[in-house]
Parts: sequence; structure tokens; C-alpha cells
Amino acid sequence: MQNYLSINNIEVIYDHVILVLKGVSLTVPQGGIVALLGANGAGKTTTLKAISNLLHAERGDVTKGSIEFQGKRIDQLTPNDLVKGGVIQVMEGRHCFGHLTLEENLLTGAYTRSINRAELKNSLDKVYTYFPRLKERRATQAGYTSGGEQQMCAIGRALMANPQMILLDEPSMGLAPQIVEQIFEIVKDLNSKENISFLLAEQNTMVALRYADFGYILENGRVVMEGKAEDLRTNEDVKEFYLGLSSGERKSFRDVKHYRRRKRWLA
Repeated sequence: MQNYLSINNIEVIYDHVILVLKGVSLTVPQGGIVALLGANGAGKTTTLKAISNLLHAERGDVTKGSIEFQGKRIDQLTPNDLVKGGVIQVMEGRHCFGHLTLEENLLTGAYTRSINRAELKNSLDKVYTYFPRLKERRATQAGYTSGGEQQMCAIGRALMANPQMILLDEPSMGLAPQIVEQIFEIVKDLNSKENISFLLAEQNTMVALRYADFGYILENGRVVMEGKAEDLRTNEDVKEFYLGLSSGERKSFRDVKHYRRRKRWLA
């Protein structure tokens, strides 16, 4: 599979002094689902914002390395141009417009596209096919809907932009387990039926690894482990670090007995 997205040894600094990402490298293949895993503060959201060029709003900069999509550098593009190029981020916390209806929220996702009414209706119908709950409640103000419905709305709004890749940040946050499974099933459907690639940042490691093809684990701004999702899911180190199955005290990944770190260098 062709690598749609390639992050090459990037460093991110906030306020010119705080080093947050330290030599992070990862790839997402065309048509793949890749999980970016780690505890809160590991650097997952910063990695996604580095890709979508939203760091400047938070006084952050990519100071080393490069980010490419379909073989072209994208780290100097504006977020608007990146959306037009097919890379969309669904932010942590959903960020729906509470005073707009669900359908009005969805329509805002198509603002970068030059399409006629018929094409807009077709896009909306596609969203409603994947999210029938949104169709039922389309006239309801988003602020009066549940967290699960708002998460569906946020993903549906991204789908309205006709994406080739979606950067999905903490889709399970604050949701009941049943809703989390439903959201991930829809992600899997969008991946297989629409050929949309996904890079998803997630703290719920075991759920993410059931749906992803490949995973990277971040700790303190570095990639400390990577591998096929099925291998990571059964890895004893991952079980110990995330589930505490081997000892009661949570450790740093660097202290895990079988931990091996592979250095990454630019080719």
C-alpha cells in the first residue's frame, strides 16, 4: 500500500522553549487505519495538530523534520488548503456549533467545496446513511444532543468535506462503551467502503487496536514502540503498561523489562 501520510523525524516546540515532540516518525498507508496511542500528555494531539497545521494558534512550531501527504510537503500549507487537499482533523471534544442544528453543523463541513445543490444533497445523504441517528435528530440544536451524537456529527461534518484522510482525536472520550464501539464500527465502515485513511489518537488502547491495522505508542513525545495492531494487542509490555496486568504499580515504558527502543534516523 502507498503511504498517504509520512511524518519524518519531526520536533515540535511551544513558546520557543518547550520541546513537546522529539524525533517522531510514522506513516499511514493509503486505505489504512493507524492508531496513535499513549497516556494523556504523551504528545498524541500535538502530533495531529502538527499534521493539520493548527499549532500556530497555540504558539507551537514544527522546528525539525518534514510532513508529507501523497509525496508532497504539507507542513507549510494553511489549514484551509490542507482541508481542500483532503486531510481533515476531527478535534478532541467534538467542537460542534451548539446553537446550530445537527444538519447545519454538517453543512458547514462542505464550505471548502465548490459543489451544486444536488452534490451537496448527495453528500448529506451519504452522511445520513452512515449516521442514521443524525438524520432522526437533524433539526435538533447540537448543544442539546448527547456526547455520542455530537461525536457522530463531528465525524459526519468531516465526511462532508470529501476527505481522503481523517485525523481523529480521542473519539472515545467521555462516551459510554456501547457508543464507543458504535463509533469505531462506523470508522471501520468508512475505511472499507469509502477508502478513507485514518490516523486516530486514542487513550483507549485495546479498543483502538481491535480496529486499527498498525499502531504507534508515544511516551513523553517519543515513539517508544510500533507494530501491527494484533501484535501490540498481545504484547506483554503493552499489557503491563496499559492494563497493569503484571504489577500493581504503573511504570514508565522505559522501565518495562522487555522494552527495546529502536532509534529513528532520517534516511
